[in-house]
Amino acid sequence: MNSDKLELIDKFLKENKGKRKFVQSVEVAINFKGVDFSKQDNRMNLSVVLPNGRGKATGVLVYADNKEVAAVAQASGAKLIGAKEVEGISHDKEKMRELLNYTSLAEPALMSIVARSLGSFLGPKGKMPKPITPSNAKEMMNNIAKSVNIVTRGKFLPTVHCVVGSESMESKQIAENVDSVMKAVSDSAGNQNIKSVYIKLSMSPPMRLL
Repeated sequence: MNSDKLELIDKFLKENKGKRKFVQSVEVAINFKGVDFSKQDNRMNLSVVLPNGRGKATGVLVYADNKEVAAVAQASGAKLIGAKEVEGISHDKEKMRELLNYTSLAEPALMSIVARSLGSFLGPKGKMPKPITPSNAKEMMNNIAKSVNIVTRGKFLPTVHCVVGSESMESKQIAENVDSVMKAVSDSAGNQNIKSVYIKLSMSPPMRLL
């Protein structure tokens, strides 16, 4: 990120952070032009690993019966749900809402079970799990807490947004995270189709970056 953008982020954080009784998240919203999101091929569903993390601990949930995957998940402090529990959760609205508090992974054998039982609830909210296998379990568990999903929310909404850190982080760390998100979005949609970029805290007004 160039020095002008870094200065903007630094100024924004100094003016807005510390005004709430909780640590606010830093969020980015990206607006597009010339992209028809009503077409399935143009819709976006990206996972980006933030180089400096999210700045807050995030809950991780793993759908797994495989012993090796389950062991890695539990060693990392993740919540574990087996195949037999999934259908029961689908009949309990409170337990379903609790799933939204987690970033989730699922072993391949359970992906279809989760999709069948919970897909209609989790899908529209961008909370479907990413695949995890015995061979990549440790890497996935290391990266998942630092990852954000960038998902188009509607067929005709030309915008995406995601968390890029927290107000407790340094401006340079936030800027590096924003750069990672912007690169992923630009690679997917084309830089020429990005209309504007805004940054905000959870409870602050937005500020335009681009």
